[in-house]
Amino acid sequence: MSEVDRAKALKMAEVEMEYRVDLFTRLSSVCFDKCIDHKYKDGDLNVGENSCVDRCSSKYWQVVGIVGQLLGANQQQPPR
Repeated sequence: MSEVDRAKALKMAEVEMEYRVDLFTRLSSVCFDKCIDHKYKDGDLNVGENSCVDRCSSKYWQVVGIVGQLLGANQQQPPR
């Protein structure tokens, strides 16, 4: 592997890592705002909050997958 190829691979890995960190940050923020009571009565999540976070994160990943598939399909089609 040439030095140019290594640099490209490293840059792609950096971009992928930034994307994944951003995705996780957005998921955490969205599900926290939606599911967690902001009065902080307990240090631990209660059953309802746990369930909500579980459903929220599951739906979030499903949507990310669907959007990724749609974007991938659009990239494979020739421009009109």
